[in-house]
Amino acid sequence: MMARPRIALLSNPKSSGNLAQLPRIRAFCADHPDIFHYEVEKAHQVGAALRTIARVRPKMLVINGGDGTVQATLTELYNGGHFGEQAPPVAVLPSGKTNLIALDLGAPGDPIAALEKLLEIAQADLSPHIVARELIALRCGPGEQRPVIGMFLGGAGLADTMLYCREKIYPLGLPNGVSHVLTGLALLARLFLRLKSNFLPPRPSPLAVSWRNSESLTGRFSLLAVTTLDKLLLSGEIKGHNRGALRLVAIEERMGSVLGAFFATLFGKLGHSKVRGVHFEESDEISIEGESSKVILDGETFRAEIGRPIFLKLAQPLSFVRIAA
Repeated sequence: MMARPRIALLSNPKSSGNLAQLPRIRAFCADHPDIFHYEVEKAHQVGAALRTIARVRPKMLVINGGDGTVQATLTELYNGGHFGEQAPPVAVLPSGKTNLIALDLGAPGDPIAALEKLLEIAQADLSPHIVARELIALRCGPGEQRPVIGMFLGGAGLADTMLYCREKIYPLGLPNGVSHVLTGLALLARLFLRLKSNFLPPRPSPLAVSWRNSESLTGRFSLLAVTTLDKLLLSGEIKGHNRGALRLVAIEERMGSVLGAFFATLFGKLGHSKVRGVHFEESDEISIEGESSKVILDGETFRAEIGRPIFLKLAQPLSFVRIAA
């Protein structure tokens, strides 16, 4: 009888990082029978993939794709019930362009190195490496029943800049690091030099954000982020007070506020030190409303409309494998 595989690896060949790395990953899996490798190319195939993976009862589920692939998998794990009441812990390889989730879980930059480490972890007791991560459940409008599940949402100027990078910079075929630097320079040119051009990120539209006890915030924001992760952008730690809460960061569209937030993030003080124009809140529920304003949850884009806000709610946590115990 064939031994139960320790790892089930779910890969998206279309993920940007996998275009170059997937041949190495396939070869590695062929040499290691402890890995059950399943590939999908579309998000709607993830449900069928997890039904198949559930039959082999892996000790660990590893996702090899960008943040969008992770989000599709988490959504199926949360809504699909493919593993009954006990889903295997999830690990994430650094295979996308942003890899915020892989960064939060301590995955090294090379996916093969991460796989080797995960195989080593899977051969022993997983408990020293298991961490609980709360999730964001997103619904567009109050009537939607099946939530989309993720861990990082960007809105306002952040979403506009992410879409600008995706639609105008990535197609140039430059390395990820260079693309991100060019995007940052374009954003600085718009924000600090007040330049206006079709080749620069657009000015963010007004948004209204509400949370517990009817508290709210309205205005234009260079950055709006909601996350359950310990790290935000620039690898900066978020110092929240409540572990089980959605963390909201909103930075007003002003030069001083952006600079203040940058240095607060850089020195690990975001959420602990007051900065003019920088808002930090923690809540179990958050709503976002705007004039067709875009938000991005782990790679997937949604629109917040007047009269049809986006609702975010804290979802039940899942178990993840943190490589750096």
